[in-house]
Amino acid sequence: MQSISSLMGTQTLLPIIQTNSVEDGVNIAAAMEKAGLHSVEVVLRSDASLQAVTEIKRAFPKMLVGAGTIYNTTILDSAIKAGADYIVTPTVTDSLLLALKSSGVPFIPGVQNMRDIAEVMEHGVTEMKLFPAELSGGIAFLKAISSLFKHINFCPTGGISPANKDAYLALPNVFAVGGTWVSKPEWVAAGQWDEITQACIAANKGI
Repeated sequence: MQSISSLMGTQTLLPIIQTNSVEDGVNIAAAMEKAGLHSVEVVLRSDASLQAVTEIKRAFPKMLVGAGTIYNTTILDSAIKAGADYIVTPTVTDSLLLALKSSGVPFIPGVQNMRDIAEVMEHGVTEMKLFPAELSGGIAFLKAISSLFKHINFCPTGGISPANKDAYLALPNVFAVGGTWVSKPEWVAAGQWDEITQACIAANKGI
């Protein structure tokens, strides 16, 4: 199964699309695609989210569209049926990890502490999402565990901003950061799609 980091390539930002409207979701994705991003995560936090995954994929067939906020097998099945290219979870359970592994779809599971990391490692997974990153110890935590979990790499999400993203990305065990700051609700409400494009360009200079 392909890793999330290899899917992202040189993209160091995993931009999060949170939308209450399918149309807005497609417009947000279009603004991100214009910035040169080829991978996005749609969090499943509204009734429109699953359809947004499908429509974004239809509008941009070459874009990798992930589904986030997957915390049980029912939501996982729905996300896969909607056409998600990969799965992002906020947390893990044994049953969810087993379902993720058997799905054949690339995934990155969410962890909050060393116990979570060890549990996920037992399933052969070496790439994880630290969430919520800042509340889970942030940069200090990732530095502290780097020598203990030498082969584990992270995509921290939650509390990441322009003020701290570079410090996260400077860590050797971080391959990308996830964030919502590149798609502010007020920009979406006002249809200011170029603001999203410019924010994505500024946030992902590694492309």
